[in-house]
Amino acid sequence: MLPESGSILKQDFEIVQQPSKTFKVDMENNRITEMVDGLEAIRQAVYCVLHTERFEWLIYSWNYGVELDRLFGQSMGLVKSKLKKRIKEALMQDDRILSVNAFSFEVYGRKLLVKFTIHTSIGDINAEKEVSV
Repeated sequence: MLPESGSILKQDFEIVQQPSKTFKVDMENNRITEMVDGLEAIRQAVYCVLHTERFEWLIYSWNYGVELDRLFGQSMGLVKSKLKKRIKEALMQDDRILSVNAFSFEVYGRKLLVKFTIHTSIGDINAEKEVSV
């Protein structure tokens, strides 16, 4: 028998925030060093998302990663607008991230450095990503 519509009330259960504890990866030495939680775990998740090309790896969901490969060869103005949208879209898949804003761009030849602020449920993170255009 199926429950009737509206028979489950919000007060019937409690929503509990699960810890975001994960292994900390030491990128310089390619090893796992310890367990991290909170803002440091989110910072590492952001790093992983921004360094994974979307749709390229079968192991990841199509919602994981950022689309940067198709920006190569485009005009700098187009890249800036698309990069902002794609970074927001990639990071907002994580429910701990509330918003992404304060984008700034620095151009070095055919490289573009984008800096931005990530607002999470437990604090803010300043991040950056360099893209070859």
